[in-house]
Amino acid sequence: MALRGAEEGAQEENLRRTLEPHKDATLFLAPARVGHRKKMNLKSERRGIHVDQSELLCKKGCGYYGNPAWQGFCSKCWREEYHKARQKQIQEDWELAERLQREEEEAYASSQSTQGAQSLTFSKFEEKKTNEKTRKVTTVKKFFTASSRAGAKKEIQESKSPSPSINRQASIETDRVSKEFIEFLKTYHKPGQDIYKQCKLFLDTMNHKRDLSIEEQSECAQDFYQNVAEKLQTRWKVPPEKVEKAMDQIEKYIMTRQYKYVFCPETTDDEKKDLAVQKRIRALHWVTPQMLCVPVNEEIPEVSDMVVKAITDIIEMDSKRVPRDKLACITKCSKHIFNAIKITKNEPASADDFLPTLIYIVLKGNPPRLQSNIQYITRFCNPSRLMTGEDGYYFTNLCCAVAFIEKLDAQSLNLSQEDFDRFMTGQTSPKKQESDSWSPDVCLGVKQMYKNLDLLSQLNERQERIVSEAKKLEKDLIDWTDGVAKEVQDIVEKYPLEIKPKNQALAAIDSENVENDKLPPPLQPQVYAG
Repeated sequence: MALRGAEEGAQEENLRRTLEPHKDATLFLAPARVGHRKKMNLKSERRGIHVDQSELLCKKGCGYYGNPAWQGFCSKCWREEYHKARQKQIQEDWELAERLQREEEEAYASSQSTQGAQSLTFSKFEEKKTNEKTRKVTTVKKFFTASSRAGAKKEIQESKSPSPSINRQASIETDRVSKEFIEFLKTYHKPGQDIYKQCKLFLDTMNHKRDLSIEEQSECAQDFYQNVAEKLQTRWKVPPEKVEKAMDQIEKYIMTRQYKYVFCPETTDDEKKDLAVQKRIRALHWVTPQMLCVPVNEEIPEVSDMVVKAITDIIEMDSKRVPRDKLACITKCSKHIFNAIKITKNEPASADDFLPTLIYIVLKGNPPRLQSNIQYITRFCNPSRLMTGEDGYYFTNLCCAVAFIEKLDAQSLNLSQEDFDRFMTGQTSPKKQESDSWSPDVCLGVKQMYKNLDLLSQLNERQERIVSEAKKLEKDLIDWTDGVAKEVQDIVEKYPLEIKPKNQALAAIDSENVENDKLPPPLQPQVYAG
């Protein structure tokens, strides 16, 4: 829960001054709107990925940043809407239970007039009444007690014990954070003792509520943040800047201990969403900076270093355990992006250039467990950080970037559907930059790399043609063999083999010659002695 204190007002005012030159600029547009806009301008100059600044804010108009996970509301407004919906559901369940009870009482009263089947009717009524009361109590209590469906999941989680090395590492980090937290609270004197007691009580309570749904655990954490912050401001009169530091340390202490229970729990579909996003990003590996209108020239060494650092920061987010530390990784990544744009353009980066570059960084880095990290930050981060300040601004843009990637289509990239499908299936890839278009000062290694890529692409196409022709030749040979065999069979069937009887032996050729005795004797060979 966020507090509209003086410190948040100052933060919001500073951020607005930072973005004042770009208040009319647009940052992000849902893919459907991008596609519609680009469909109308296919033959005109390409336009980048845009969104109005107002679309990043809470749709209720409170002035804080909204979040797609909260259906466009900020944390404060989302909790208000959630509580209204929950109270309405509770009221409806009570009314339903009371109506069922009245109907049963009326049925029971009418059954008294039937004397013959009185005992049987009464026993059935008592059984039905007991069942309905149990269902009524269960329906009402499910909003206040643990969810029954989490029992089996709890057994599964308990059976999955991490390796001893991971346990030791987590224990060492937990002990270190605990010592730092105690040292920090010593500067607060008596309020520090009260904070420590409340944190221990909250952790004990959460340990006994492991079977709660993740949404209910998130509600408990957010209520705890709100209560502690209000008590520090109203009861102990702690200055706003010290309240903010205290809340950061409280979040670090609590979430370091709760991380293994509430990050990507098995009772949610976070892991399924992670795999879907990773698969989607891998399928979009062919997207180039030109398609996204990214104003970053990676051929400049300084820019290339900034891109690598940005990718490293967004990947490093998964290794952090505290929501604030994960947000810090997002903020560092975003600042590297702004620096890369500034070096490329030789002027301060605008908000228009930031989101397309962030989308490109996410596509190029493919951060692990991206959806789980976003959900973890949304559920357990101090909400004031997500609603105001640069952390909230960058986190909102990251959520928008992931939503854009999930809905990316041909029109969003100004491509034909045929080309988009061929790129997605891997049948072909976008054309590389031609050799004659390189600038003279480009590194020879980069030129050689692209030349080799073109050569590999040509070899790949040639191999595909050879394989296709070989398969065609194999099919032709099989067809030819089958055709010859069929023709031979047809001939055999048309002209069957007939075996005729053996003919009589023929007489000698000279058997009828009666004048054989008048023939001269055969010539004798003569020996020449010369």
